Amino acid sequence: MAAILGRQASEAGGGANAPVQQFNLLRWFSLVSLVIIGSVAIGVGTVSTRFLVSESLERDAMLSAQFIQTLALGEMRHHGLEGMEMGDVLVPHHYGMLTRSTAESRERARSEFLDHLSHVPDSLLATIFSPDRTVVWSTNPDLIGLQIEADEALDEAFESGGRVSAEYNEVEEGRVEQKFLSPPKMFFIENYIPLTDAKGEVKAMVEIYKEPVDLIDRVNRGYRMIWLATAIGGLLMYFGLYWIVRRASLLLAAQQNQLVANSTYVGLGEMSSAVAHSLRNPLASIRSSAELAQEMEGPQARKCVDDIITQVDRMSAWVRDLLLCLRPLQGDSEQVDTLEAVRATLGNFDQQLTRSHIEVDCSATAAPMVVSHQLLLAQVLNSVIANAIEAMPNGGRLSITATPDSSGQWLNLTISDTGKGMSRQQEMMAFKSFYTTKQGGLGIGLIMVKQIMERFGGRASLTSRENEGTAVCLSFKVAERTA
Repeated sequence: MAAILGRQASEAGGGANAPVQQFNLLRWFSLVSLVIIGSVAIGVGTVSTRFLVSESLERDAMLSAQFIQTLALGEMRHHGLEGMEMGDVLVPHHYGMLTRSTAESRERARSEFLDHLSHVPDSLLATIFSPDRTVVWSTNPDLIGLQIEADEALDEAFESGGRVSAEYNEVEEGRVEQKFLSPPKMFFIENYIPLTDAKGEVKAMVEIYKEPVDLIDRVNRGYRMIWLATAIGGLLMYFGLYWIVRRASLLLAAQQNQLVANSTYVGLGEMSSAVAHSLRNPLASIRSSAELAQEMEGPQARKCVDDIITQVDRMSAWVRDLLLCLRPLQGDSEQVDTLEAVRATLGNFDQQLTRSHIEVDCSATAAPMVVSHQLLLAQVLNSVIANAIEAMPNGGRLSITATPDSSGQWLNLTISDTGKGMSRQQEMMAFKSFYTTKQGGLGIGLIMVKQIMERFGGRASLTSRENEGTAVCLSFKVAERTA
């Protein structure tokens, strides 16, 4: 019986009689948080590594450009060619006013610059282009004299006058200038370094292919550090949050179990008190009747035996009602005609209504079909009408009305009597378990009414005034019309 009360307590906490699958907080958090934190970690790691590579390549390209441009400027000053530009020295030009010493200085500056250029660290190939995209010098002699066409990167470098860097993983077959003397082991970097005049016009373009071994090693170390830090950070965040949610989940489960246990104990205490109180008087009467029956003979003994049978039947009825209240509600919802159910129930009480001088007023003639269950609705109506009849022992009026609400989604069936009514406190306690104002009652009738109404999405309410009567309102969901 405690298990049954525990089940009822858990259902009451859920607000419905139908079983509801409990939400597994820990499982869903572990899955959702793992996906979210994993996605964020991968995104952060990807962005960070791309930023690292991009910034490293840009930094290396900038240093290479500064080195080459500073080298060109130093060579021009070293050989006393301040009035000329390295671009003019590298690209053949004919100057009519050059002296022999100036021409020799010009040639030495060109030779030394090209020698320095050919020994740039980590260089795979160094090439110098004239403005018409012709190779005027290269560490690969086979390229000298070639005119490069349809090279977007080279054209962009000449047009912008700036520096263009690109990363390649392998040699492109379509690019004729990528004829390395030794193939790269991994990826290589292409740098364009413009040599401009005082007006900012590009006189020559230096192209250097580099395989920066030290930079590659640093980038790889950066990759490992970023992904390691991202993985550790993500795992620490995940397990930290998982630990917090797990503690919260365990605490909530413990509190829920405690709540169910408390509700079970309270319900068990109420039921025990009600049953003990209800059975005490019949048992005393049975004992007295049995003692008298031992001493008497004839009609008196017969009366005592009849009293014993009456009290036993009375206790059997209580036990039957109690089991009916605790039994799980069964039955699928169906469309029910409430007025037909009311007429059928009133037919069962015809003799009792006549004997009690109760006038029945059922003015409703038509009502929409509602969502309920035929047998369970009959049980509800039996309980409510029986209570109304008991409230009018000296006669009265039993009124039954059926009124749809303004939205057309609900039907309100009101059953009212002109009996003795209830006090305000009794009205508030009407739907409480095992509470009753009737002599010898268990107080489970209205509880059963409420459970059945809520089982099919309806509601049950009660209003009453002392010496004026009681009205029970049963609100049903109107069934959808089928074509």
